[in-house]
Amino acid sequence: MTDETAPVPGTLHHVEIWVPDLDRAVGDWQWLLEDLGYALHQSWENGRSWKLGATYLVFEQSPALTADRHDRCAPGLNHLAFHIDTAARTDLLTAKARENGWTLLFPDRHPHAGGAHQHTAYLASRDGFEIELVAPLAER
Repeated sequence: MTDETAPVPGTLHHVEIWVPDLDRAVGDWQWLLEDLGYALHQSWENGRSWKLGATYLVFEQSPALTADRHDRCAPGLNHLAFHIDTAARTDLLTAKARENGWTLLFPDRHPHAGGAHQHTAYLASRDGFEIELVAPLAER
């Protein structure tokens, strides 16, 4: 008998993101993660994490930080991409993101900056972190 709740080997356990300002990061990310189904998992003085299934995302304001802003164009993490179920939901989350301080990237090609095969929003947080909200186009 196998444990159906066990994570699939090779899937991500967690991703830890160091942020320059924890309160600002919580303001940028909490609404989005909770809207996507993540639940608050851990909370401590310098960090928070949200979990969905077996994977969680950690945001920590570490005293060991060496910069005050993330540079998605430097070596390291470029972006996180999230599956979104429909184009309409992608548009709704894009509007909410912009209301919460996120900047729409590639506005001249939105919502097809990733190609004609998907409906995608590329957004940057106030600290320079990029996300993709990706919905497949409906089959024609």
